[in-house]
Amino acid sequence: MRRNLIFDTNITHRALTQSERNQLKRKEYKSPDDEHSVGWVVPKAYFLSREQGPLKLDCGRCLPDVVVEYETYGTLNQDKSNAILITHALSGDAHVAGWDSTACDTYRPWRLNSPGWWDALVGPGLPFDTNRFFIICSNVLGSCYGTTGPASPNPDDGNRPYGSNFPQVTVGDWVRCERALIKHLGIDRLHAVVGGSLGGQQALEWALSVPDQIGKCIMLAAGPKLPAQGLGFNHVACYTIRSDPDFKNGNIYGNVRVPNPLMKGIDGPDLSYYDIANRNLSSLTAARMLAHITYLSATGMDTKFGRKLQSVKLRRTESVSANDDDEEFAVHGYLQHQGESFVNRFDANSYLLIAGAMDNYDAAARWGKGDLVRACSRIEAEMMVGAFTSDWLYPPSESHDIVMALMQDHHPVTSVDVQSTYGHDAFLVEEIKVKRLLHAFLSNDAPTLPRCNQSKPKEA
Repeated sequence: MRRNLIFDTNITHRALTQSERNQLKRKEYKSPDDEHSVGWVVPKAYFLSREQGPLKLDCGRCLPDVVVEYETYGTLNQDKSNAILITHALSGDAHVAGWDSTACDTYRPWRLNSPGWWDALVGPGLPFDTNRFFIICSNVLGSCYGTTGPASPNPDDGNRPYGSNFPQVTVGDWVRCERALIKHLGIDRLHAVVGGSLGGQQALEWALSVPDQIGKCIMLAAGPKLPAQGLGFNHVACYTIRSDPDFKNGNIYGNVRVPNPLMKGIDGPDLSYYDIANRNLSSLTAARMLAHITYLSATGMDTKFGRKLQSVKLRRTESVSANDDDEEFAVHGYLQHQGESFVNRFDANSYLLIAGAMDNYDAAARWGKGDLVRACSRIEAEMMVGAFTSDWLYPPSESHDIVMALMQDHHPVTSVDVQSTYGHDAFLVEEIKVKRLLHAFLSNDAPTLPRCNQSKPKEA
């Protein structure tokens, strides 16, 4: 029996309360002992190849040794019906909530300064309520945050790092890894799959590839494909990296192997990854600055920066020296900071791989022979598609395309256009509005845990 369609719901009808306005003015992180925090968390590693053998990719190649890093929060109920998978975007990772207790051991010092990237939404009493749901998030294949990627040893090349020889991965490959992890956890069907941006395309791929294995699908700031403008920006960013002499065709790793403490106790080959010898790639800095502009909006940038000047000394680094009277546009300093901090935590080879997967995903071509309505006819999940009005990377028109395809197939869908000036990043920044969306959608027919399991988890 089909439900009524809800289209273009506007969630900005209620004025913000004073406490909500204060929250927008100054962002504060939850402490590990906050009643809504999942506390200190411990990432986990799943040796996929030990259970399933080599992983065959969409490109036709096989990866013999695949490790997936993931985190979980909350408690899986007895019939394993309360699991939600959160999927991350291009530069994201499995650390979606809480404070990483292994940040020093895993050589990720930046995690000491803040909790997971969607911490405001995951925890007891929050939309992803860990008193009710079992939350899972894993790092995608080809990334640089624990899952097998370009810095991993290649057994077919004397265990030297894959580098640019790592095969091109796809959104379909990522979902295949996520499905293997879910199976490993003993879960047959997910209550929901939720993602923003490239994570939203993973959620859509779940709904299309295994329609009977998810109950709800939530796509935020995403669409069935990346529009031509986004393809153009990605091309410029990737061209910049590949043209950089210091990139050395992807041979950016040293001889130092970094042991993965998450692999302790897991039988198998030594999968310690290689450290990056030169992290100061100006090309990756430039690529990140360019990409970051697409995550913002013209209105948002004018409001935040305008043509304000600031002292260059405010962002002095080893590569920047400044006199007391040197000034720069505030937006220049902001973008420079975003780029320089990014190279300290990301791998240029991973950037190329993930951007390539983002470019190549086309739901209509993959599942409908070019017809999006035909592709969407496969979907059985209850759908929510959320767009943000100032997003110009995945503009609302992309979200509307999939909504209209679902409607033409008479499939129930909740479509929401969120008023925002934060651009593509709104799915991360507009915490109050996104909380309202998710809470309403996930609370419908949500599974519950026995009363004895309603305690706040402190480790995952």
